[in-house]
Amino acid sequence: MDIQWYPGHMTKTKRMMEENMKLVDVVVEVIDARIPYSSKNPYLNELWKRRPRVIALNKSDLADEAVTRAWKAWYEKQGYGVVVLDALHGKGIRDKIAGAAMALCQEKRQREAAKGYQKRAIRMMITGIPNVGKSTVINQVAGRAGAAKTGNKPGVTKGKQWIKVRGDLELLDTPGILWPKFDNPEIGYKIAFIGSIRDEVLDTYTLAVKLLELLQSRYPQALTARYKLAEEDMQGGADALLEKIGKKRGHLRAGGIVDVERTAVLLMDEFRAGKLGRMSLETPEEEEQEDAAQN
Repeated sequence: MDIQWYPGHMTKTKRMMEENMKLVDVVVEVIDARIPYSSKNPYLNELWKRRPRVIALNKSDLADEAVTRAWKAWYEKQGYGVVVLDALHGKGIRDKIAGAAMALCQEKRQREAAKGYQKRAIRMMITGIPNVGKSTVINQVAGRAGAAKTGNKPGVTKGKQWIKVRGDLELLDTPGILWPKFDNPEIGYKIAFIGSIRDEVLDTYTLAVKLLELLQSRYPQALTARYKLAEEDMQGGADALLEKIGKKRGHLRAGGIVDVERTAVLLMDEFRAGKLGRMSLETPEEEEQEDAAQN
């Protein structure tokens, strides 16, 4: 399955971000803690390479805690400020984001003060690919509901918004932005797993089989527990496993044929909702090995 999706509003977002680059002092990129490598937009590395950046590992309540700690250390070694968030349920999001952003801009503020410049508010941009919880983070940082539009589908946030956080900090909200092409198809799949690409443009059955392949190797006990599977049920390919899950759930058509499309939708929905347990689909070690192999 070739996953390519770059609608027109993302081109407009890219242009808007480029136009506002000089206005922004620090960038906060919200990524999904389940796929901290794949959900980080490589386009932003080039665009914001001269700006201090904070990585916000959001949806940490859905991710493997040990793996999240490893990713936090990995990004800190690269010079990022890093915060771990559960923006949907957690408290203190505003202080975490604001504190990390201000810490990265401290030297700049000191240089400006030494030159006699009038103290001004630090301007922060919060960005990220669709469906990583960016708008929810913005609402938490702004300290009021409705500061940015939120939704459970990609593309809900359409336009630019400046939001005053406090006297010394303002933020610029932008719509979620993907990049035009996934050089590694596995990254495309992982982004699709978390719902950053509209399900309407995907083959859900193929997506569910790819997800099961990962979960069979990483979290087999979670699958057996959730779907009441026996150990022998886990043998064989992911397509056969999906059919067994469908049979267990009673997803049967006339003649006893398993409705695998219905089961595929169930699997994707339950993974995204965290009903399978806390899961991370990639580790820093794996990505380092992948990068080394490509270079």
